[in-house]
Amino acid sequence: MNKRGLGKGLGALIPQEENLNPGVIEIKLTEIMANENQPRKNFSDEALQSLAESIKEHGVVQPIIVTKDKNGYGIVAGERRWRAARIAGLKSIPAIIKDYSKLEVMEIALIENIQREDLNPVEEAYAFKALIEEYQLTQEDISKRISKSRSAIANSLRLINLPDFIKKMIAEEKLTAGHGRALLGIEDEELQIEIANKVIDEQLNVRQIENLTKKIKDNVEIKKQEKKKNIEVIEIEDRLKSFLGTKVILTNKKQGGKIEIQYYSNDDLERILELMEK
Repeated sequence: MNKRGLGKGLGALIPQEENLNPGVIEIKLTEIMANENQPRKNFSDEALQSLAESIKEHGVVQPIIVTKDKNGYGIVAGERRWRAARIAGLKSIPAIIKDYSKLEVMEIALIENIQREDLNPVEEAYAFKALIEEYQLTQEDISKRISKSRSAIANSLRLINLPDFIKKMIAEEKLTAGHGRALLGIEDEELQIEIANKVIDEQLNVRQIENLTKKIKDNVEIKKQEKKKNIEVIEIEDRLKSFLGTKVILTNKKQGGKIEIQYYSNDDLERILELMEK
C-alpha cells in the first residue's frame, strides 16, 4: 500500500498542487459512483442546495478525486460536490484519477470529512469500527493515520454500544457525544433512554448526567445489599421456625431489629418457653 503522507492529514495524502494538475479531466456524472464505504451517511438537503447554487454560478472550483474500475469511477474525495453538481444540472465534473487501495480510499474519505467536521460522532465511530473490522487496523494505527489520540478513538467507538434511539439523537445533535458517553455508565437500556429524554427536556449538562448516573449506581448497589440481607433474614426465620415449631417474623434494621414469635394458645406458649429455656 502507498504509505506516503499517512498521519499527516488530507493535504499529505492528496497534495494541493494536484488540483492544478493538467491531468484534471471532465468525467460524466453518470459514470461516477458514490463511495459505498463513505463514512458520512447524512447529507443536508439545504447545504447541498446551497452548494448547487454556487456551482451554477461559479462551477466546480475544486476537482473531485476518483479511482477507475471496470464499472466506471468511484469517488475518493468530493462526494458532496458530486451530489451538488447533479442537483445543479451539470453533465460532467472536473476530476483527478488516482490509483488507491480500498483502505486508502476509506482513509482519505474519513480524513476529508473529519478535517471539514462533516461527520457526526456516530458516523465517525462507525468509520473507525469499519477500519478495525474490515482492514484489521488497531486503534493505534487509526490514531497515527488521522492524527487523533488513541483515547479519542476509543471514546468514539464506545458510542456504538448505545441504543439506536440515543445514537439517532446524537446524530441529530440533540445530544452531544459527551452526553452519550456519560449515559454508558447506566446498564439498563430503558433507563438510558429515559435519562436521555430528561437531558433534552431539562437541558442537563454532562456533569449532571455523571452525577445522576452515580446516584443510580449507588441505589442499585444498595438494593443488591438489601436483597442479600433479605435472603439472610429468611434463612434465620426458617431456622427459628424449625426450632420453635411456629411462625417467626424477623425484622432487620440498620441497628438491631426484633423477633416476633406467634403462639396460638396458652399451652402453645408454654411449649415455646420450654424450648427457649433449654
